[in-house]
Amino acid sequence: MSDFFAHGIDWLLSSMDGYILPLTKATAITLSLAFVSLIVGMFFAFIFTILESVPFKPVAWLMSLFNLTIRALPELLIVVAIYTGLPLLLMALDDGFTIPFGFTSFTVKMNIENTQPDPFLCGVFALSLLYAVYASQTLRGAFKAIPSGQKQAAQVLGLSKSRTFFRIIMPQMWRHALPGLSNQWLILLKDTALVSAIAIDDLMMQTKTIVARTNQPFLWYFIAMLVYLVISVLSQRVIAHIEKRSTKFEQPSSANSQ
Repeated sequence: MSDFFAHGIDWLLSSMDGYILPLTKATAITLSLAFVSLIVGMFFAFIFTILESVPFKPVAWLMSLFNLTIRALPELLIVVAIYTGLPLLLMALDDGFTIPFGFTSFTVKMNIENTQPDPFLCGVFALSLLYAVYASQTLRGAFKAIPSGQKQAAQVLGLSKSRTFFRIIMPQMWRHALPGLSNQWLILLKDTALVSAIAIDDLMMQTKTIVARTNQPFLWYFIAMLVYLVISVLSQRVIAHIEKRSTKFEQPSSANSQ
């Protein structure tokens, strides 16, 4: 049995000879894409949550409609639409267009030298938008889970609304939202495979290229699966540690001392 595994490992290493470095670079691109999209997406998630919770109903309604539209569309369609539609928008801004406004109008025109944006930026924009829409729903639910009495108590103590939000509301929102946001991070990690459709040399795109050269689809897609699995398992370990730290004060003192 040991000889069988030894021969299998030798065959696998010989098959991967010359392709380990490109696959490593592609994995680094995938991780970079996921981390940047996570940071940008989290920023927009907070904005979407605030806009959907404002007292002014038309803004809240439009934000809810936007979130529903994004969630209803296939994710691959959104990635391709941004990649193909963004150049059209940049060309329109470069040419200039007039917007009528009542009895007057104003022209919008920008001097744009390159109307073909980088595919990586398009991928970040698409994945950030997808993450922000889903994460905003998690944050909104976490916000509603906080008792309103805490906000009233903060007002009685003379705290401003901004200080109440950042010192009292946000830390509790984070603890409530962390499990959902963690799950959406794993979904975001898998969604990075979608950007292979817009010519980004990520892990999935590089795997397709290697498969075309070697004509060994099962082997290389299996290796790509293992890479995604290892990244997900490591991410889960980090997430579990963060969740434990964020709820440490809620655990019994005997559990903390162990």
